[in-house]
Amino acid sequence: MGVIKAADVATLRKQTGAGMMDCKNALVEANGDFDTAIDILRKKGQKVAAKRADREASEGVATTKINTDNTVGVAIVLACETDFVAKNDSFKELTSQFADIALNYKDKESFLNADFGGMTVTEKLVEQTGVIGEKLELSAFERVEADFVGSYIHGVRIGVLVGLNNAVNNAEVLSKDLAMQVASMGATTLSYKDFDAEFVASETEARIAVIEKDNIELGRLGKTLKNVPQYISMAQLTDEVLAGAKTDIENQLKAEGKPEQIWDKIVPGKIERFISDNTTLDQEQCLLDQNFIKDEKQSVSDYIKTYGDVEVSSFKRVSLG
Repeated sequence: MGVIKAADVATLRKQTGAGMMDCKNALVEANGDFDTAIDILRKKGQKVAAKRADREASEGVATTKINTDNTVGVAIVLACETDFVAKNDSFKELTSQFADIALNYKDKESFLNADFGGMTVTEKLVEQTGVIGEKLELSAFERVEADFVGSYIHGVRIGVLVGLNNAVNNAEVLSKDLAMQVASMGATTLSYKDFDAEFVASETEARIAVIEKDNIELGRLGKTLKNVPQYISMAQLTDEVLAGAKTDIENQLKAEGKPEQIWDKIVPGKIERFISDNTTLDQEQCLLDQNFIKDEKQSVSDYIKTYGDVEVSSFKRVSLG
């Protein structure tokens, strides 16, 4: 067999991302045949992958990609074992290459079976496991299609897509602001109207139980007790409930000796406070019902209205861990 040329080693390295010595050894073993050398490297990856299958891939890179006319977006997470690998430029580039391909597929399964330079994405993951020496996996895949799709990436740990039903003026600014909101506040649904009544009831019971348990300990320590809410979502605040709250507030004002002629100035603020205290679930999980992070005096829903005739059609969030 002839001497393996440095240029051939460099070509194989560029094609596979494997280290110089790994490429040289693979070419030697393959008697200089490129396809056989690639197969050797792939089998090495399979062996490494099998050995590291039970490892936790909790680090990595989250990224998003939007098509040229802003109507389709994908968000993926390429996970690895260590922060050291995640910070490597070649790993970030690999993630970006995967996202470019993912943009053409509607779900994770079809993406994993997609072509990546003559092999599937799944096979590329295995190959790169051998190259990098760590477990690699595509831990998240989300896709949004809409009249306008925008995105936001927080560092390398969170990626968000937001779809709007109308490409209004400054749609890019609006969608990015909303994506930042989702990244920061972790909304899981659009509105409290999406909640199932059974879910709200069980969540209310669970939250009250936690607060009551906390209050036992706080009472033992002589500390101020937490407020135990009656409700946790606007879905529970019917007209009857709000009317009852207004009556309770007016009775309290009367007991405090506040003149009736000034009640109109006091009651609205107290009703607002009642709603705020009794919609904690909405604030945590419902995008439109949250306070807008850039101006907490208005809700996200009110912020969207400043852009005219536009609504959020969907949103997706991916993150590490």
